[in-house]
Amino acid sequence: MSNLENGEIRLRALEPGDLACLYVWENDDLFWADGNAITPYSYYMLKEYIKQQSVDIFTSRQLRLMIELKNERKAIGTIDLFDFDPYHNRAGVGILVDRNYQSRGYASQALHLMCNYAFRLLRLHQLYCHVNEGNTASIKLFRGAGFEECGHLKSWNKNADGWQDCLIFQKIEL
Repeated sequence: MSNLENGEIRLRALEPGDLACLYVWENDDLFWADGNAITPYSYYMLKEYIKQQSVDIFTSRQLRLMIELKNERKAIGTIDLFDFDPYHNRAGVGILVDRNYQSRGYASQALHLMCNYAFRLLRLHQLYCHVNEGNTASIKLFRGAGFEECGHLKSWNKNADGWQDCLIFQKIEL
């Protein structure tokens, strides 16, 4: 088994066949509340994005991998490294799991694999993430993966009900 898989899932590069599921996930406005998107993406934009993913993380400063169920060869989500900084050896991490596959431990497994990849192969010193205060599932996920809360941004993100606070988490590899 590689560093990007376990008995149940694998993290793999984006393929042209992933366009349809990316289109659904990126255009689901219920996911937008926990990210930075506020506008839909076209098939064309996503197709071009997939083409660009062949560029390595040191050039693009980001990496998106698909979370795939190994036995079914079915993509169920994505996990990203972004704002990659090779000088300071850090990156942000974000994860999305299709609603039909949430609460089954797949996000936890994917985050564990990504942390191993980031710390062992990329030799990063730290990973960080921002989580909206009301996103209890993500807070539990990151805490369970050894991320520690290190900051609290007041009225950071706007949603339909007003403003919400954002928590900052870090995982530092010593």
